[in-house]
Amino acid sequence: MRRSPMAIVGAIIIALFIIVALLAPWIAPYGGEATPGRKLVTPTDIPGIGTPGYPLGLDNFGGDVLSKLIWGARSSLLVGVISTCIGLLGGMLLGALAGGFGGWVDTVIMRVVDILLSVPNLLMAVSIAAIAGQTPFAIMIAIGAAQIPVFARLLRSSMLQQRGADYVLAAQTLGLSRSKITMSHLLPNATGPVIVQATLALATAVIDAAALSFLGLGGGVPQTAEWGRMLTVAQNFLSSAPQLAFLPGLCIAITALGFTLLGESLRESLDPKARKR
Repeated sequence: MRRSPMAIVGAIIIALFIIVALLAPWIAPYGGEATPGRKLVTPTDIPGIGTPGYPLGLDNFGGDVLSKLIWGARSSLLVGVISTCIGLLGGMLLGALAGGFGGWVDTVIMRVVDILLSVPNLLMAVSIAAIAGQTPFAIMIAIGAAQIPVFARLLRSSMLQQRGADYVLAAQTLGLSRSKITMSHLLPNATGPVIVQATLALATAVIDAAALSFLGLGGGVPQTAEWGRMLTVAQNFLSSAPQLAFLPGLCIAITALGFTLLGESLRESLDPKARKR
């Protein structure tokens, strides 16, 4: 991966995203919901990029756009990581049970997973978020639950491919139990594709979190420093202040691109057949 330009660019983007998110309290000029320039904003005039004291301008509430973008990175990182962990743990549990035991256990779990996969991820996340409530924690659960079927099917498929490997036959010949073979041999050797998918799922989680906030399911108030919520508010000012929509949209796109580039590079590195000669 050190020789892959795609991996290097992706890693740089992710590193910058994480640094900005973690250091938000120290590098953001103002708080997430602070409105230091409210006296400069009028219904017909919203100060844009280059305003003295506010490099990226102000929003319609008088909030510093730069500060909101920085605090929005913190929110996106938190939602993306926690929701992906929920999906990863839940999916690996179901996938390990299905791939390790087989038989009726595999049949029941996979039929449930097939039903869940028939529903688009975003639609499922919207449904869960609407039921669970309009809070950031509900958004994490909604996005994570929507990712569980993908991880479950991927791990189960990988474990089935490993079942006929020589090391599994050798372990069976030595008299090891099915649970021992599954946990000590099959599972560790089948997690490569799942790790790659987890990296790609982070990109999807960031986009889904912004989409749910855009639809008003993320909780908070209109002044909340969250990229999706900023896009929602910016709809009313596309003609007079297009930067309010362009800047958070650009942040979402670049962050998702970073995770995607790193995930694709990781896929090529872990799969010898996919490596470029």
